[in-house]
Amino acid sequence: MKHNGKRTVKARVAQQIRCAIYTRKSTEEGLEQEFNTLDAQRESAEAYIASQKAEGWVCLPDRYDDGGFTGGNMDRPALTQLFDDIEAGRIDCVVVYKVDRLSRSLLDFGRMMETFEEHQVSFVSVTQQLNTTTSTGRLMLNVLLSFAQFEREIISERTRDKIAATRRKGKWAGGMPVLGYDVDPHGSKLVINAEEAERVRAIFDEYMQRRSLIRTCRALDERAWKTKRWTTRKGNERGGRPFDKTSLYRLLSNVVYLGKVRYKDEIHDGEHEAIVDEDAWQRVQQMLRSNGRSGGMHVRNKYGALLKGLLYCKPCARAMTHTYTSKGNRRYRYYVCQTAQKRGRHACPSKSVPAEEIERFVVDQIRAIGTDPVVMSMTLDQARAQASEELAAAESDATTIAREMGRIHAEIARVATDAATNGHAANRLAELHEELREAEQRMTEVHGRAKRARRGLVSKAEVDSALKAFTPVWDALSPREQAHALQLLIQRVDYDGVDGKVAITFHANGMRAFEENTGAVSREASECMTA
Repeated sequence: MKHNGKRTVKARVAQQIRCAIYTRKSTEEGLEQEFNTLDAQRESAEAYIASQKAEGWVCLPDRYDDGGFTGGNMDRPALTQLFDDIEAGRIDCVVVYKVDRLSRSLLDFGRMMETFEEHQVSFVSVTQQLNTTTSTGRLMLNVLLSFAQFEREIISERTRDKIAATRRKGKWAGGMPVLGYDVDPHGSKLVINAEEAERVRAIFDEYMQRRSLIRTCRALDERAWKTKRWTTRKGNERGGRPFDKTSLYRLLSNVVYLGKVRYKDEIHDGEHEAIVDEDAWQRVQQMLRSNGRSGGMHVRNKYGALLKGLLYCKPCARAMTHTYTSKGNRRYRYYVCQTAQKRGRHACPSKSVPAEEIERFVVDQIRAIGTDPVVMSMTLDQARAQASEELAAAESDATTIAREMGRIHAEIARVATDAATNGHAANRLAELHEELREAEQRMTEVHGRAKRARRGLVSKAEVDSALKAFTPVWDALSPREQAHALQLLIQRVDYDGVDGKVAITFHANGMRAFEENTGAVSREASECMTA
């Protein structure tokens, strides 16, 4: 009797269907309420799961709530966690209030269905009575999503067509203001700023005289002339920075100063007045083409560098790029500060440093850490403190970005109704969609930072193992693998050319990542030594 009872219980457990509820809302508006739309979606899904109790359906306690995230892409933290749990085999069925809560993109939805089928996970929409366990259910899901995607694409096409028509008529279609013009507050039109216009003409004259972007930047620095300073709709100050080669080139090649506007590869006469005459414009363009955008200073890095992307100039707080010079048959590699490269060597106290010398110094310092218990303990404390700081900063940034996305969604809802008939509204809608896309990208990056920071709370054993294994593993690595190993271990290296000091900052989870990625190499080296 007991044996039969156990078999019955085992059979019932095997038939249990673990259900995860996913909820989503595009904006944050109303989420601060005690009972919001995410709670309402979950309540309906829980009631549906309870109605299927006889079929063995069980609601999982984990919440997968994405508040303030669009359904147009898959960059959502709760959705990512949902798929992680699916791949881990913790979920048998995904339940949503409506299909568009999961996705508004047919392509993304197709990828999700492939993952569901691969892990034998079913999908249920509560209000639409759809179930992917049947072919009819899958057909209906694709039809519904096709219409949702069609609606999104129609809105995007109308917005793009409106911007194209605006540009072809010579109208200002929005964007960052340029030096020499102000945006008319009563309409999307550029009006000349007399003082700035004189400065623009003087900048063109300076370049025609000096025929060099760097020398022109130096002359503008002496005059304390800077890029256009303007205030965003949020009240944030932008611009007002010293000119470098990139910003100066952008100014000198901007067709706006000819009284024209650009749309992709097309150039049309604009409604605004020109600042620079045609003759001066053509002379400057010919010089730019002759000299090249980089002024001949940029050299492609063909030889690789251990500290590429890691080395920074401390006085300038700018990256140092890898380059080389040749003398006879020998090549001498250097890291050059971007400030010195873009604005001249006089602008940076560090200027440059021999590549092999600083690379050898950094590697020797890492080797020394692995043999000094005191320094190793300090390294562990630094990694833990850094991980805690990065996690707190990431969580703070996530809160700020979420508020920003909520504001953008709310404004999109207000502007969308007028976009079809109002040109200014259509332009603003396009700007809002671009702002939303950028905010979503930043949110994805922030969630990645938080995840890496949590992994950075390493133990003493992990630090000890990684650093003690550094020397034997390092010698077994190829140059490309050595560069990758430093990328895993080090967050940045700061070089101060004034006093010759070098400061190394490790990744919070660098020790663990190094050990995981080089463990196989270490084992292979040991096998070769014992063979």
